[in-house]
Amino acid sequence: MPPSGSSSAPADEDALKVAYETHGPILLNYLLRLSGGNRAMAEDVLQETLVRAWNHPEARTADGQWTRAWLFTVARRIAIDHIRSSQARPTERLDEQFEDRYALVDDTEQLLNRREVRAAVTRLPQRLRDALIEIYFKGHTVAEAARHLSVPEGTVKSRTFYALRALHEDLTSRGFIR
Repeated sequence: MPPSGSSSAPADEDALKVAYETHGPILLNYLLRLSGGNRAMAEDVLQETLVRAWNHPEARTADGQWTRAWLFTVARRIAIDHIRSSQARPTERLDEQFEDRYALVDDTEQLLNRREVRAAVTRLPQRLRDALIEIYFKGHTVAEAARHLSVPEGTVKSRTFYALRALHEDLTSRGFIR
């Protein structure tokens, strides 16, 4: 149901449908991993996440789309709440076991982060991507990168600067960075 008093309910419903079609499958996959494969819980959390998104206009960008980062943050928090509430009286665990459980959540986040950054790097122009890879991924100095790319050191510096700026703009426009 649309929020009461909303005059643009059909537009909101369409936007919510697009959000579900766009973000639903990847959110569900993420939630399945968080819930240890519990599909019912993952679907419940997904539904609750989308309802919260619908009721929070601040989670939308200027063009009316919900940001993936906001949706994942809310989904993660709801999933944690569900897991905690299902363990009304948790059994005692050793510190190592407890830390390992939460390390899995962080690994999933890191995987999502890496995927987004890799995709953004591949969208960079080749000359910027090459400079960025030489400096940040291969760990070369500016002089080494200049030799590998057959360009002056100043060119490597400027290309790296523009690559980082373009990468930041790309990730920001996709809602990954606030």
